[in-house]
Amino acid sequence: MIDYARARRTMVDTQIRVNDVTDHRIVDALSSVPRETFVPEGRRDLAYIDDDVMVSDGTGTPRYILEPMALAKMLQAAAIEPGESVLDVGTATGYSAAVLSQFAARVVALEEDGALAGLARQNLAGLTNVELIEGPLAAGAQAMAPFNVILLQGAVEIVPSALTSQLAEGGRLVAVVGKGRSAKCLVHSRLGSEISVRQVFDAAIPALPGFAATREFIF
Repeated sequence: MIDYARARRTMVDTQIRVNDVTDHRIVDALSSVPRETFVPEGRRDLAYIDDDVMVSDGTGTPRYILEPMALAKMLQAAAIEPGESVLDVGTATGYSAAVLSQFAARVVALEEDGALAGLARQNLAGLTNVELIEGPLAAGAQAMAPFNVILLQGAVEIVPSALTSQLAEGGRLVAVVGKGRSAKCLVHSRLGSEISVRQVFDAAIPALPGFAATREFIF
């Protein structure tokens, strides 16, 4: 029998604290949210490893809960303030939304996979500041915008303007952009009609569906 509480403490001590995650709210949230609850039963022994954990059923595009360190560093880059609203794009089974709920005022969890959305709805039941919606990830949640923070739970080739347009003034969109080990975590910030971009750290995480760059062919 796995002692999940002990595994959670070990994860925080060996994967989070040692990797320059200094925001105590993030550390506390990762220490309290039971990650194993959001992982399929047959993979729960992998819930606290330092890697992404597949949560999809193997059909269609594979989907994952991000490795703890990558998620924590993305959350820290977002610099979420008290009272702010967050759009969690690609929430999968809802783990990232549950973590966000510990310190964001309002979380909109977006998922396009119906089966995953159903699991997320069950997992997030009882969290009064989280609302789960279903729809295309790249379209965001225009009807519920603007958001102070938008987080993408997977790597993308492009960040569509449909998402950056949903940022409030001073809002931040945090995404890992690129492929494989050449990908970078970028923070897109809105100031008036302008979007500035800064690089935060290197990251290699699984891709989110629906964010491929348009291929152009020259004949």
